[in-house]
Amino acid sequence: MMKILDPSKFAQLPDAILFDTDNTLYAYDPAHAVAQKAVRDKVIKTFSISGDDFDSAFKEARAQVKLRLKETASSHSRLLYLQRMLEIMGLGSQVLLALDFEQTYWRTFLGNAVLFSDVKELLDDIRLLGIPTAIVTDLTAQIQFRKVVYFGLDQYFDYIVTSEEAGFDKPHEAPFQIALEKMNPKGNCIWMVGDNSINDISGARQSINAVTLQKVHAGVQVGSGPHMPDAIFEDFFQLRKLLDKLSQD
Repeated sequence: MMKILDPSKFAQLPDAILFDTDNTLYAYDPAHAVAQKAVRDKVIKTFSISGDDFDSAFKEARAQVKLRLKETASSHSRLLYLQRMLEIMGLGSQVLLALDFEQTYWRTFLGNAVLFSDVKELLDDIRLLGIPTAIVTDLTAQIQFRKVVYFGLDQYFDYIVTSEEAGFDKPHEAPFQIALEKMNPKGNCIWMVGDNSINDISGARQSINAVTLQKVHAGVQVGSGPHMPDAIFEDFFQLRKLLDKLSQD
């Protein structure tokens, strides 16, 4: 199902397309749940603690890191969460264990992350149309680069901008502006494809006046009011059909 909420925004092919990564190109929650459980189980076994002890320490560690670092790439750092968790547990920084637990998380995460259908086919269509593309994503560059390579998408996108490079998470204007500077599109019709109604949809509209398309699936709330997208879609095949139609007009 694709629903175009503002047809006036879709009278022509875009001059460039920006994509969010997490929970847009693949479902984030299932991969995260399995990865978090793997870390939880490993910590419980290593220190012979209860699940409640882990949950409490990790929750507090994450909250402290986010409060201190606010809307920056490092505020999402699994390594910092785990380091602080170990400190809260009275074990000191334990850098070797923190690194080991982080690797357990990401190895499990990537092993359980699955691209949505038709993502690569859509990107092939876009390349054949000569439309430049960029990823605009939160989190640190290293892990986001790893995800792109793991999914085999490194040859599909022209550019990537992480919040580590930009200095700010979305919806701050910096990541969007940097993407446009890199892409240097020929016109002003820029599409933003993302799942988050505030960070992706509202952020891109306010920062670069983007045409916004929200990817919806289980757990995603369609934006409303100032966060309402110009179109919503469930399957990337629907985007392929839209681009094909616009290319024929």
